[in-house]
Amino acid sequence: MKRLLYFVTLLALLSGCGSRESGELTGVLNRPQWFDIDPYGTVHIPMGSFVMGGNDQDVPYAHVSKAKTVSVQAFYMDATEITNNEYRQFVYWVRDSIALMLLSEIDEEEYLILEDQYGIELDEPRLNWRAEIPWDTDDEDVRDALESMFYSPAERYYGRKQLDTRKLIYEWSWIDYRMAASKGRPRHQYGEPEGLDRSSFIKTDEVGIYPDTLCWVADFTYSYNEPMTNMYFWHPAYDDYPVVGVTWKQAIAFSRWRTNLFNTYLSGVGVPLMQDFRLPTESEWEYASRGGLDVSAYPWGGPYIRNDRGCFLANFKPLRGNYVDDGGFHTVPATSYSPNDYGLYCMSGNVAEWTNNAYDESAYSFAHDLNMDYQYDADENDLPVKKRKVIRGGSWKDVGYYLQTGVRSYEYQDTAKSFIGFRNVMTYLGRAKGDAL
Repeated sequence: MKRLLYFVTLLALLSGCGSRESGELTGVLNRPQWFDIDPYGTVHIPMGSFVMGGNDQDVPYAHVSKAKTVSVQAFYMDATEITNNEYRQFVYWVRDSIALMLLSEIDEEEYLILEDQYGIELDEPRLNWRAEIPWDTDDEDVRDALESMFYSPAERYYGRKQLDTRKLIYEWSWIDYRMAASKGRPRHQYGEPEGLDRSSFIKTDEVGIYPDTLCWVADFTYSYNEPMTNMYFWHPAYDDYPVVGVTWKQAIAFSRWRTNLFNTYLSGVGVPLMQDFRLPTESEWEYASRGGLDVSAYPWGGPYIRNDRGCFLANFKPLRGNYVDDGGFHTVPATSYSPNDYGLYCMSGNVAEWTNNAYDESAYSFAHDLNMDYQYDADENDLPVKKRKVIRGGSWKDVGYYLQTGVRSYEYQDTAKSFIGFRNVMTYLGRAKGDAL
């Protein structure tokens, strides 16, 4: 009994002291406790391998994706395409952040946080999101401060005071890990000096984030789509429909904002940060779309686009332009039709979806089979061919061929279309669910 008491006491002492005190290799003690968090609105996609690429229905002249076995790490994916109302949260956040900055010029203490919780002055003041923005006020100073956010009187329609959406610009930063890996690491074994300073790999970018609502008119010649331009993004009737008119770069900006929104909350409650939200790689998208059914033509298995009752299983352009035969017309709510076996809705049809990858016809030949990923960050002055980004899944205006899980197409990164949306993914922290239990 005395010996047992001795060991219990010794264990308690070792637990209360760091490794410097005990002389033993114990790892860093008192690490934060981690709980597996499923981000709201996402589903868990387990790791696995699959045969990536087209099938026997891929017509010869469009055969740009040979079959290839690829392994994919576990990740989370949005169950639906990002909806108008979800993207509107991003728009409102940018709108309010601009308003808070303008108002801080007349009342710094009200609209900025200048000190931390211990009363120490911050190096960089933060926006006070608890402050109420007085959009409707009689205060002349406040009205003047916010005036620049609205259209000038000459641009107003029927005198309506409306937000100037051109002012909604989002700026974000990220670390270019690929550049850091090639130019930032010390290579002493080759007698080379240390790499570049870390600041060289911290990149910044900015983009106007309001969707191009005119895409409904611009995409179709001799077609009346003005009602969609007028109402689709902002009217409550379309809140649960997928957002469209968003460029690839705007989708990237949304992903960065969503990451900061989530991790800022986690940091505030003392929880370790999560991985970044991002656009899926091409391999992740196809793997998730198949729903665990390898070599299947469609997310529901296949090989047909109708079920046993003759009903279409996705929103696309059936037959010879009978857009209503599948139950849709333009887009439909993001939870329409049945999900695949992973719980993902509309992986075929409704809107095509941006992926993170650059488009190259021969990418399958040279890209790695481990988390296959081919990226190219095109500048504004690059040739159009370098701005091609892979889109997947087909849309409400596409024929059935594009609904196949293995079919790939592309659109240019600086274009916004009425038939392209997106959804986010997040790499899973760990190997597989249950490993830490």
